[in-house]
Amino acid sequence: MEVKADVAVDARGSFCPGPMMELIRAVKAAQVGQVISVLSNDSGSKRDIPLWAQKAGQELVGVEEHDGYDEIVVRKVR
Repeated sequence: MEVKADVAVDARGSFCPGPMMELIRAVKAAQVGQVISVLSNDSGSKRDIPLWAQKAGQELVGVEEHDGYDEIVVRKVR
């Protein structure tokens, strides 16, 4: 992924709904336009966070699989 995150949330070791709750907190604190990256080894995050982003009107930048965890990147648009 070529997008540089402004905020990184390391939620590895946290399980549903922990990673998404940490993301929501980070999005609330972020400025419009900022990019938040969530690192999660909870398998549900890869499905749940993109759905949340769509419902919440935020932009899903991408989902990248790493060895043992996923990186889900969201841009705050509102």
